[in-house]
Amino acid sequence: MKRIYLSIVALTFSGMLSAQNAFWTHTNYRGAFPVTDNTSATDWTSGWSNFNPENTVYGTPTTTVSTDITTNTTWSGIILLQNKVYVKNGATLTIEPGTIIRGDKASQASLIITRNSKINAAGTVTSPIIFTSNESVGNRAEGDWGGLVILGNAVNNQPGGIANIEGIAPSNDTEFGGTNDLDNSGVLKYIRIEFAGIALQPNKEINGITFGSVGKQTEVDYIQVSFSGDDSFEWFGGTVDCKHLIAYRGLDDDFDTDYGYTGRIQFGLIIRDKDLSDAAGDSNAFESDNDANGSNALPKTAAIFSNITIVGPKGNGSIALPTGEKFEKSFRIRRNSAISVFNSITVGWEKGLSIEGASTEANFTTGTSFFSNNILVGYTSGSTIVSALPSFYSSFFGVENNDSTKTVAQVDWVNLFPALGNTPDARLKSGSIAAGGASFNNAIFGGEFVSTKIQDPFIDFNVYPNPAKTEFTIQFELASASQTTIQIYDLRGTLILDEKHNNLQVGNHKIHVNTSTLSSGIYQAKIQTAGTTKSFRISIL
Repeated sequence: MKRIYLSIVALTFSGMLSAQNAFWTHTNYRGAFPVTDNTSATDWTSGWSNFNPENTVYGTPTTTVSTDITTNTTWSGIILLQNKVYVKNGATLTIEPGTIIRGDKASQASLIITRNSKINAAGTVTSPIIFTSNESVGNRAEGDWGGLVILGNAVNNQPGGIANIEGIAPSNDTEFGGTNDLDNSGVLKYIRIEFAGIALQPNKEINGITFGSVGKQTEVDYIQVSFSGDDSFEWFGGTVDCKHLIAYRGLDDDFDTDYGYTGRIQFGLIIRDKDLSDAAGDSNAFESDNDANGSNALPKTAAIFSNITIVGPKGNGSIALPTGEKFEKSFRIRRNSAISVFNSITVGWEKGLSIEGASTEANFTTGTSFFSNNILVGYTSGSTIVSALPSFYSSFFGVENNDSTKTVAQVDWVNLFPALGNTPDARLKSGSIAAGGASFNNAIFGGEFVSTKIQDPFIDFNVYPNPAKTEFTIQFELASASQTTIQIYDLRGTLILDEKHNNLQVGNHKIHVNTSTLSSGIYQAKIQTAGTTKSFRISIL
């Protein structure tokens, strides 16, 4: 057992917390959108997204790019992208707001940002940056071109920590991974990616957007992927955080996480098309693996999702699926994945939550993974709401405030189910059952919320910094005197620390944890009194 040294400091001040690494936006509502105020202000898709790209007229390219970019370069106007174009040798590609990049089908056009290079693509709400097909209106389809690939130096769980991104012939330019979880690959903001995901090799498609070990200092916000020929978004390892993601009418999975991805995602909208599913396999909203073998390789895939609204191929439940469709689950969590999902809503799937395999189940029963405050809407008697034994789900499903009994009418969206090609409105009407019930009290959120009250006896519970390097601090107030136990485990379940602290009195306390002897990775921690346990993950760099 590794030795970790703790010191406890009694505090004389009360309840003053500060966010150490603010990311999460606190909401009372579940799903991606609040109750409407009859303005566009509460609809974050307004102004920059497009739910009818197959019929959108784009201008004729004025510039062709077909060779690698090795020096700092700026794009503007309308670009024809041909071949696999690598941004390499530490170069930065800057793309001006309003730029349109049209991918060539014949040459399998793709844009790959290699390790140590950057993309600075900051569109605006009124002038988004658009990656789309070069085919004409009426001839566009999923997989018309390759897609956008971002490769970084953050950690993944592949042997040696370096891997080659799938779907492209391996070379130095396709490598991703390293040891810098704070790596910065640039900025991606207000971007649409349409008709990407071409099969560059049999069963080895690249996705609408692919992240390979992308680091946490990379900014990803307001991204729409439409009609992807494979996954809409896929993360292979890395730590990058993302907000405001739209996956629209993709072919395979919408959010796919692998190889030790540990980032955070808040606010996502997924909408499926009954006629688009992956004939070669199965199509899910979420698909998550630790790795292809379901091993205990570290870091374990442990991304955190909150406030996602998911519309499956059945829409509001009235749509009949075609013969031969390959749709599977809203949430498919398997192969020892340890992702967590909070405050989200899913509707229109025949199968709901599927947590597959003993090791994956153990992640949920031991406090490594969480599925909390979610609503599975419109499930009828005889449908597969959950898989695995009822005894497994009963240990957390209802206890964690999940609900599979609500109807579409009870959630009551403004206009979530228009005909495909029309703009949905996923905001809630007043009186919606989803207008409340969200919670960010789980310590996995990192104590970012000022003076957030946790159930007694812990008050103002906070863990910081997270990620940590040589030390992190557990700060809390006790409402009653208590013996307190702190335990830390690695993601294999090995106990690293087990310390009891007798006679902690009412009031404020800090526990400093020295982590200088720990290897980089994700650890699971618990702090317990006689009646309450708070679990949280701590990332050590």
